[in-house]
Amino acid sequence: MAKKVADLKNLWKNDYFKTAIAIVLVIAIVLVFFFGMQLVLGAAVPIRVVESGSMCVVQPLGKCDGWTHPFGQTLHIGDIIIIQKVNPEDLNANYPNSDIIVYKNPNGVTPIVHRIVSEQNINGTLYFKTKGDGNGPIFWPQTPNSYDNIPDSRGVPQNLVEGKVILRIPWFGWITLFMRGNSWALPVVIGIILLLIVVEFILPVAKAKRKKLAQQKEIPSQT
Repeated sequence: MAKKVADLKNLWKNDYFKTAIAIVLVIAIVLVFFFGMQLVLGAAVPIRVVESGSMCVVQPLGKCDGWTHPFGQTLHIGDIIIIQKVNPEDLNANYPNSDIIVYKNPNGVTPIVHRIVSEQNINGTLYFKTKGDGNGPIFWPQTPNSYDNIPDSRGVPQNLVEGKVILRIPWFGWITLFMRGNSWALPVVIGIILLLIVVEFILPVAKAKRKKLAQQKEIPSQT
């Protein structure tokens, strides 16, 4: 038992072991944070990145990059959005101060992020007509001339609504967009990680072995 305790103490003093533990802890914290947000917010995917400029009201006047209007009331490309699952009946449809919702795209994989313009109840099911704040010719917060111009015929059915946007974090989503938009980015990142592993773990171990062998050769043999 004493030997096992001594071995554990020696292992804990090892710098490589401490580094490995730190990496595991970082990964564990990220996973706990993500699944914790799922539990608290109720959304299957509580964090997403804004990929298009449909919600950006500066789009007709300039580049929708989030740098010139980082804390605007609408969304910019590269924003990270926090999504909370809500009861459809509790959504605010009072345009222009209505909720921004995330809903499944019937014609694609990537969900759509739009602001509610109006709602209607058809046979007990809520339908939400939505519009991107930056989709012209009428831009948020101006009221569209006619709700009939909104692309949805009846609106987005409540069963497609994933949740509403409760927070936007500017800029940081550009890291994800950069990774997606450049086929070489992911291999480069993986290569850097492997290089760090080699420098941090493999090279020191190899160097220590060479040093030990050199010391053994220097010791004169006993006769």
